[in-house]
Amino acid sequence: MSVAFNRRRFMGATGSAFAALVASGCTVRTPKLTERSSATSAATADLYGSLKSDPAGILDLPEGFSYRIISCLGDAMDDGELVPDRGDGMGSFDLGNGKIALVRNHELRAEHGPEVYAEQGFLRGEGGGFLPGGTTTIILDAETLAVERQFRSLAGTWENCAGGVTPWGSWLTCEEPGRFRRKIRDGHGWVFEVPASATGPVPAVPLKAMGRFEHEAACVDPATGIVYLTEDREDGLFYRFIPDVPGQLAQGGRLQALAVEAVPDTRNQNQPVVEAGVIHWTRWIDMDNVESPADDLRQRGAAKGASLFFRGEGIHMGDSEIYFCCTGGGTAKCGQIFRLLPGRDGGVDRLELFFESESKEQFYYGDNLTIAPNGDLIVCEDEYADLVDNRLIGITPEGKPYVFGRLNIQTELAGACFSPDGQYLFVNAYSPTKTFAIRGPWA
Repeated sequence: MSVAFNRRRFMGATGSAFAALVASGCTVRTPKLTERSSATSAATADLYGSLKSDPAGILDLPEGFSYRIISCLGDAMDDGELVPDRGDGMGSFDLGNGKIALVRNHELRAEHGPEVYAEQGFLRGEGGGFLPGGTTTIILDAETLAVERQFRSLAGTWENCAGGVTPWGSWLTCEEPGRFRRKIRDGHGWVFEVPASATGPVPAVPLKAMGRFEHEAACVDPATGIVYLTEDREDGLFYRFIPDVPGQLAQGGRLQALAVEAVPDTRNQNQPVVEAGVIHWTRWIDMDNVESPADDLRQRGAAKGASLFFRGEGIHMGDSEIYFCCTGGGTAKCGQIFRLLPGRDGGVDRLELFFESESKEQFYYGDNLTIAPNGDLIVCEDEYADLVDNRLIGITPEGKPYVFGRLNIQTELAGACFSPDGQYLFVNAYSPTKTFAIRGPWA
C-alpha cells in the first residue's frame, strides 16, 4: 500500500538531529572532465555558488570555505605504526575535556600490508601478524584541531568499508569482502565495535548476531537502540538488528530484513517502480542462520519476501528518520537515496524514495553521507572509472542537488562526518589517505 506524500522540509525533522547525532556521525586529475557538464540544471540548487579552484590542486570548495589536512598516509603514529592507506568510513566523537576522537576505517586486504604486530586483533596473515584491515583513531584538540595522538584501534579485519556511530560512544566498523567474497567463507563479513575512548587496539569481537554478509554501513536509532544495516550487493537487502539489550550488541539479538509492501524490487533498473515522494508501508522479516558462511543471506531473505536494493551504501540517522544511499540504483543507474521513518512504539515503519539522480551531472554513485548543520545532506561520490571526478554533493530539504566540493586527485571521497560543535566537516580522500577538516559558513 502506498499513500501520496507532500514532501515536508527535512530541516524540521533532521536539523535538530545534527546536534544530537554528531555529538553522539595521488595522481592529479584534469581540471574539468568532458563527461561532467558545468551547466546548472533547473532541478539543481545553487546554495553556495560556484567552486573556487584550490591553488594546491587537491580539493575545490565554495567561496568562504577552507580545509586543512590533519592526517596523511605514512604519517608516524604514536604506536610506532604509520598511517595506513585506504581511509574510508569515519565517525566523530566528543571525548570531553576539549578533545575530539575520529575513528577511521581502512579498507585493506592482506596484500595491502604490512601486517600489524599489535597486542590483539582478529585474524592473522601469513607472516604471523594481524591482517592490516581495521581502524585508526585520531585524537584532536577541539579548538585548534591539533593532532594529539594517532594509533591503531582495531586490527586483523578485512576491507573495513563504512560503519556508523552509536549513541553510547562507539564506532561500528563493517567488513565488506568485496570481490573477494570467498573471504566470507574464510571467516570475514562481520561488524565490530570500537569504543571512541580506546587508547590502543581493542579486542576484535565479531558481532555475529548482526549477520555475516557484505556489510557496508550502520546507524543506531537512539530512541530504541535498533541498528540499521546496508548491504553492498546489486541484489542486496536492507536490515535491522534488534538487540536483546540495547547498547550491548555483543549480547545478541534478532536480525530482520525489510519488505516494502507491493514493491519487491526498489532498484528502478528497468522501469520506475518506486516514485520519489511517495510513502510505502513496510514490514520486517525474521532472518535465520545469520552466521552462515554461504554468502546467501540476501537470497534467503528475498525468497521470504524481502525487497531488493541496489548496493546499499552510507546510512545516517536523522531525527526520527534514516537516510541511506543505493549507489547504482535508479533508471539512470546513477544513484538513489531512501528515507526510512521508524514507526516506534509498535507503529509501522515507512519508506520513501527521497532522491533519485537523473544524470551523472546531478549526482553519481553516492556513498557515505551525513547531515550538515543547515539540514542538507552531504554525500560523498564514489565513481568507478579509469579517470574519476568525485565530488561532495549537497541535497537540500526540497531534494535539489548541488556541488559542494570537487576532489582533484584520482580517488574517492569517504567518511564524511561533522565535528561535535558542527564547525568542521571531516572527510577522507581514500587513497592515498588524507583526512580533511573543512570549515565555512554552514548557513
